Amino acid sequence: MEDSAQRRRTFWQIALLSAGFAILIAIGAMALYLVNVARTEATWVVHTIEAENQVSRVLLEIRRAESAARGLLLTQNPQFLAEYDRAAAEVLPAIDTLASLTADNPIQVRNVAEFRDAGAMRLQELQAYVDLIKRNDLTAATATVRQSLPSETVNRIRDASAAMLKEEDRLHAQRSAVADRSRALFAILTISGATLIVLLGGLSIFLVRRTSRERDNASQQLRDTNVNLEAMVDARTADLREANEGIRIARDRYAALAAEREMLLREVNHRVGNSLQIIASLLHLQAANSTEDDVKAALTNAMGRVAAVAQVHRRLYTSHDLKSVMLNQYLEALLEDLRRSAEGNRMSRLTLTSEAIEIDPDRAVAIGIIVNELVMNAVKYAYPDGAGPIHVEIGTEREQFVLAISDQGVGLDQVHQDPRSTGMGQRIVGAMAGKLGATVAPDPCRQGTRIVLRFPRTGLAVATGK
Repeated sequence: MEDSAQRRRTFWQIALLSAGFAILIAIGAMALYLVNVARTEATWVVHTIEAENQVSRVLLEIRRAESAARGLLLTQNPQFLAEYDRAAAEVLPAIDTLASLTADNPIQVRNVAEFRDAGAMRLQELQAYVDLIKRNDLTAATATVRQSLPSETVNRIRDASAAMLKEEDRLHAQRSAVADRSRALFAILTISGATLIVLLGGLSIFLVRRTSRERDNASQQLRDTNVNLEAMVDARTADLREANEGIRIARDRYAALAAEREMLLREVNHRVGNSLQIIASLLHLQAANSTEDDVKAALTNAMGRVAAVAQVHRRLYTSHDLKSVMLNQYLEALLEDLRRSAEGNRMSRLTLTSEAIEIDPDRAVAIGIIVNELVMNAVKYAYPDGAGPIHVEIGTEREQFVLAISDQGVGLDQVHQDPRSTGMGQRIVGAMAGKLGATVAPDPCRQGTRIVLRFPRTGLAVATGK
């Protein structure tokens, strides 16, 4: 009878141990499967991101070619022709790269075909009026540009790229969901397996301790179990190291994408600044060729406003931080632009005093336009008989920043009586002051005219250097 009970205990012990080993094997196999699934889905997610980046690159090259062609039409500068040739040469190879990335998706194969046709047609359109420009047939080139607006080809490019990005977004969401499910199943499997192992271990110890004659065998089984657990821990540690390596690679990838995004933002600011500078130059040329004083004054004022905005974009292009510009450097460059564009020596005594202040681009534009308007008003009205000193200063006062533009001219009363005064500059200054939340008031205690603006320090910071 005792031998029968012993055999039963031995049988159940063997059965429990066998079940434990089977569960460990199953858990290991499932864990390996889920890790492979997660790795595969992560690879596909990265593939989707690469495809989206390639679509953005193709669009950027097309826009570069369009921008260079327009710049060539406006200025006939050979640099724009070289820029157009480089951008046009990059478009179709970039689409080929995109096609290789999305060759596994029939929907994207059709979208790429449409994208390629539209891109090739757009390049033909651009090449057509570039050839006209090369032949110096600017009238025909301008007419061609106007007839192509709005361009059906541009709409096709936009629709094809939007369809590709929509499909990649769908694939990204689908693959991310699969990866999330794999991770969840892995966690559930790990917890369930650990729980079952603990239960089996407890039952094994309970049965082993029921008999002293099997104590040595139970100790051996425990040692074997410990060896298996250590092997499992080693395997899990190896999996964790592999997962950490994957995280590091993904982090490096995201850092590279962030650096690429910053480079693209700098390029956009550079191109916007150049385009605005071209517009300002055209306005300056038109003003110089105009014989009507009112038209010349209006064009000169418009040129100054455009130059104020362009200067911000140039500062962002060269700034270490794309979210702010140094106000003192920006105003110095703006005043230098005004000095160069002025007739004769009317701005030869234009000076600036400013602390080193960092400011966000939107507020910098508003301040630049205000300075441009008030300086131009001083040049126009303060000194009827010639040039005189004009001073711009900005600094801190308690919890506010103070911007002042002053001259030693005839004063506001004489300016208001001047028949040339239309009040446009005052309205522009009022609008920009409202954007800053600033108060505008003249200083009656000074000779000539001194306009003082006070606005809160929100969005501004005084830099540590000068």
